[in-house]
Amino acid sequence: MANFYTDSPELKHYLNHPLMKRIVELRERDFAEKDQYPYAPQDHEDAMDNYDKVLEIIGEICGDIIAANAEGVDHEGPVCENGRVRYASGTDINMDACRKAGLMGMAMPRRFGGLNFPSVPYMIAADMVSRADAGFENLWALQDCAETIYEFGSEEQKLHYISRVCAGETMSMDLTEPDAGSDLQSVQLKATYSEADGCWYLNGVKRFITNGDSDIHLVLARSEEGTKDGRGLSMFIYDKRNGGVTVRRIENKMGIKGSPTCELVYKNAKAELCGERRLGLIKYVMALMNGARLGIAAQAVGISQAAYEEALSYARDRRQFGKAIIELAPVAEMISNIKAKLDAARTILYQTSRYVDIYKALDDISKERKLTPEERKEQKYYAKMADAFTPLSKGLGSEFCNQNAYDCIQVHGGSGFMKDYACERIYRDARITSIYEGTTQLQVVAAIRYATSGFYTNAMKEFAQWEVSPEMAPLKARLDAMAARYEEAVATVTGHESQELIDLAARRLVEMAGYIIMGYLLLQDATANAELFATSANVFVRWAEAEVDKHAGYISRITVDELAYYRKA
Repeated sequence: MANFYTDSPELKHYLNHPLMKRIVELRERDFAEKDQYPYAPQDHEDAMDNYDKVLEIIGEICGDIIAANAEGVDHEGPVCENGRVRYASGTDINMDACRKAGLMGMAMPRRFGGLNFPSVPYMIAADMVSRADAGFENLWALQDCAETIYEFGSEEQKLHYISRVCAGETMSMDLTEPDAGSDLQSVQLKATYSEADGCWYLNGVKRFITNGDSDIHLVLARSEEGTKDGRGLSMFIYDKRNGGVTVRRIENKMGIKGSPTCELVYKNAKAELCGERRLGLIKYVMALMNGARLGIAAQAVGISQAAYEEALSYARDRRQFGKAIIELAPVAEMISNIKAKLDAARTILYQTSRYVDIYKALDDISKERKLTPEERKEQKYYAKMADAFTPLSKGLGSEFCNQNAYDCIQVHGGSGFMKDYACERIYRDARITSIYEGTTQLQVVAAIRYATSGFYTNAMKEFAQWEVSPEMAPLKARLDAMAARYEEAVATVTGHESQELIDLAARRLVEMAGYIIMGYLLLQDATANAELFATSANVFVRWAEAEVDKHAGYISRITVDELAYYRKA
């Protein structure tokens, strides 16, 4: 029996991070529910033991059921029949296993039937599900949409919809349209309020909707007639039980084929307003997207793990020139780089998840009572860190995922190009991670202000104060030198006082910042557990050093005149 939790000790390392003490304390409100719910933890140790046991159950389901069904789901795929979606048979089996294990609504409060898990164990679960089948993770993890109803919905909406999600119903977020992809302020799906019926009706088309035939939809629609920008958009909740929405077609995709990506037609579909009018895009979607981006970062890490496992297994078994190919230096280097990038993406994923856990818990507490000055300061710090680190985690983690899937194919050689090996599916599944929920380029747009403002520089200085083991000290010295080069590069770019030049250099600055921050985080991991992380820390810091030198060299020679060449492209 395979178990994706117990066979990856790195996951337990991140679960047991020292900051979990504070996270559990805030999440459990000092264990106020221990006498109200029989499965609520009595203390910190009980909570951690609960996370551990549930993750072991998920690991077993991933290893024995979801991963076993992945190839069949990829070949069969979902189909559209009479305006509805029928999942692949393996997907139904996967969903049934998750429902029976009570794994829907993991992060929701117990009063709605959830497990009240923080982001860290929830992201660990998403990491494992993605390793098993990235397409299925899209269906399972859309339970996270319930967080938007929890944050912004009415109490009646919370009780009605979140309870259904925790019981196993599915969700989707219906944002994009044929003429509104990344540019969501161009959304035209019309929301009209009927005074006679006392409700809203939705009309229009949505496209590229993941799990578009879900039970409960969050829908971005134009509620203010005559408007053309984001200020005229509101968020709505649509319940499939009410009818009015049909699936026109399922997209024929390159990868994640088990996840139906739908084009939807809304015809007088009855809906409820979620939160306040006009805040659909500028407040609610932004909150929704930040959570979704962290979920895609976890998906990218899970796919990277799958790529690493496939590459390592094949390289150990495949023999050429009288030896296993893992003994050949070029192959060994590829596999070492896959593992190093996997560990780097994973460490920033869970660091970001910890930031999210603390600021969101304090946000939630602020609705119950006034925060103390110390708590307000803590909330502000972690919210800022989460906002700055999320685009790094999603953007760079998804790029590493694509690189790792590419190298996994290369390790397999000609066999990797055939559908006989899982690496071919992994390669196709990986590609979408750097596109949806905000392309890598949009992550750079989100992150660059933290580069030019000095925020990332200050974070590096903070991390440089952390103690490391004597074995990691030489690597820390190299990272400190890289951080100094980065600070010089930022000064060079901002010194030109040209926004166009900042835009041109943005990707390089963001990548430099991400690689250095990942390096510092890996040193902490290696200091805590050298056996698990020392090799990756050494490989990654050396790789990152070459990348930082390359980008710094380019930026040192950059001029405003170069913009003319890019305008002609």
